[in-house]
Amino acid sequence: MTRRLVIDFDVGVLAWRIPRSSVRAIADALGEGWEIVEVEPSAELGGGAAIATRQAVRAVRGAEIYLGYGVPAGVAAEGQGTLRWAHSGTAGIGDSLPHLVGAGVVVTNSAAVHAEPIADWVVAVVAHFARGLDRMRAAQSEARWARREFGEMRVPVREFRDLRMGVFGLGGIGSAVARRALGLGMRVAGIRRRPERGGPEGVGWVGGPAELSRLAATSDVLVIAAPETRASTGAVSRGVLAELPDDAVVVNVARGSLLDEAALLDELNQGRLRGAALDVFMAEPLPRDHPFWAHPRVIVSPHVSAVTTRFWERETGLIVENIRRYLGGMRLLNVVDQEAGY
Repeated sequence: MTRRLVIDFDVGVLAWRIPRSSVRAIADALGEGWEIVEVEPSAELGGGAAIATRQAVRAVRGAEIYLGYGVPAGVAAEGQGTLRWAHSGTAGIGDSLPHLVGAGVVVTNSAAVHAEPIADWVVAVVAHFARGLDRMRAAQSEARWARREFGEMRVPVREFRDLRMGVFGLGGIGSAVARRALGLGMRVAGIRRRPERGGPEGVGWVGGPAELSRLAATSDVLVIAAPETRASTGAVSRGVLAELPDDAVVVNVARGSLLDEAALLDELNQGRLRGAALDVFMAEPLPRDHPFWAHPRVIVSPHVSAVTTRFWERETGLIVENIRRYLGGMRLLNVVDQEAGY
């Protein structure tokens, strides 16, 4: 009897479109007796599971393995009884879990795959604010020689080694951010659901979610890298933002739902915070009339911090290794704790 694997990776965006070489590698890993069904392009990737297309629903009927971006409700429903493993090319898959809990499906994600490019992006935006590149660019747009503005220290310019970074979410992405910050001389502390797991060597202290206000109070840069769960939604609240030191920078590479955007905007408008670099938002695409677009202290990134030319190299390696494990009856990598939400 032929077994079926469904590939639903094409969302109409080149960076996330699976290349032929990856399809061949998956086929080689599966071996004989398997049918691979590729779903044609669907809606653009959002912040979690997309809506299942009719073709995806038909393809997953009787399938054993599903590979996509999140696991749409329609796919989960149609795959009942036969689907055994679902893999998401995204790190966060919170939207997928409610319709998978209790379905007997092992779910894996791609958290580690995205860690390196996102961490690079974080370092870039921290440098943007720390070294005053935003003010330089503003002066350039006015053809204004701003040497005196910088020389008289009217622009806060800081060295990396003088910055304290707090990482909310010391998982794969947060740990990659922490390692880079430590390598640049920053002092780093972090928060994770299980603080006993610690963080990369050199991290000053690791606390639990209840210590988020403490983390904020000692962070010149607060990086939000936690997964979206019931517990983390709204965690970076107005109260937490109020604890940040003056001239702090907020960086969000997690999900928009973790951050009180209205409170952040108030802090920025009052001039208390140095800036914010946001790759994710409550509403995506960000509405055209949103004040973040024109705000001089905000970097608006269209949920692309994970984009890299090396994505499929890492993603294919993870999938192929997990196929080997699946066929061998071994525990898969990146298994999602469906109760915790990641």
